[in-house]
Amino acid sequence: MSTLCVRFLLPPMYEAAVPRLLALLGEFSPVVEALPPDAALVDVRGAMRYFRRDAVELASVIRVRALAHHGVDCVIGAGPGPMLARMAVRGAAPGVTLAVGSGPDAVAEFLGPKPVAELPGVGRATARTLCEYGLDSIGKVAAAPLSTLQRLVGARAGRELHEAANGIDRTRVVPNAAARSLAAERPFPRDELNPARHRRALLSLTEELGARMRDEDQVCRSLTLTVRYADRSTTTRTRTLPEPTAHSCALTGSAYRMYEALGLQRARVRGISLRAEGLGPAEQAAHQLMFDPVDDRARRIEAVADRARAKFGPGAIVPGTLAA
Repeated sequence: MSTLCVRFLLPPMYEAAVPRLLALLGEFSPVVEALPPDAALVDVRGAMRYFRRDAVELASVIRVRALAHHGVDCVIGAGPGPMLARMAVRGAAPGVTLAVGSGPDAVAEFLGPKPVAELPGVGRATARTLCEYGLDSIGKVAAAPLSTLQRLVGARAGRELHEAANGIDRTRVVPNAAARSLAAERPFPRDELNPARHRRALLSLTEELGARMRDEDQVCRSLTLTVRYADRSTTTRTRTLPEPTAHSCALTGSAYRMYEALGLQRARVRGISLRAEGLGPAEQAAHQLMFDPVDDRARRIEAVADRARAKFGPGAIVPGTLAA
């Protein structure tokens, strides 16, 4: 076992703690890959030699430090590679590390009884096709001839499926991988009923996320809104944007529409969080040109404001609604 998959059991509205938790993992190994919104892969081959502990013992130390320093519990899966570690974490319980051995027999014992749909890369259509031919478990897929799988799902997909079912994992933990999402949150000091304050929080969130994405030359493809209520229940909605963007006005408009669609009226809101998902390089994003000079003017003003914030601090220029 050389790979850990750590999933942090974050309370609602606590996603801002993720960078600190990733830094904690970095104390054990420099090879850490974030899996937004609340998990990470850690290659502990070097850590096992350095600390003279096996992967399960290192997992126990990580769990204790996360609880002691950040008050966050976690579930951990351990395996010889990223695929098995990610599958193991799904069945892990708090306080116990679910470990998959490196030997062929241990891998087959772990994978064999599982439904074929649990294999990475197997979607609903592929799973339905395999089940129609009686290949409803990973063990049966592993035992099937490669040529049969390739006739069912295609040459390349069949080869990848055969390897995954037999525990062959060619993926690696990629350190400092580009983030696939950015999150920000705004808790209220007391239960908030005023829709105007809800919208003000949304404006603050979209301004923050937009500035962070533009600073990193990224754009997002969708937004996820999470509203937490006084009874600790939450509502989550996701909306795909018309085009990938980091433009604050576009993000704000989409966030407002998601909020209005909830019809909260007199809901007692404890906090609001917003996550920008599907991040990608801004240089590869297409922008629909418009004849409206207002949009072009807003983007030029935004660029000037970004330069001012970079020089004088994030609070140098803010929307008038947030200045009060």
